[in-house]
Amino acid sequence: VGYFSFNGNADFAITIRTLVAEGEHCSIQVGAGIVADSVPEREWLETEHKAKALLKALELAEV
Repeated sequence: VGYFSFNGNADFAITIRTLVAEGEHCSIQVGAGIVADSVPEREWLETEHKAKALLKALELAEV
């Protein structure tokens, strides 16, 4: 997600949690920031925790 401006500036970020609602349907996507010393199993658990948080938010919103 980001932008280019007409004066040459740009700013971008990597989205690691997203929720898209279209009508009665919702989709979620999660990711992790992989770096040199990342432990794959921990990164996977991190994505599971992020997904659970989004699902809990949907539950609380009664969507």
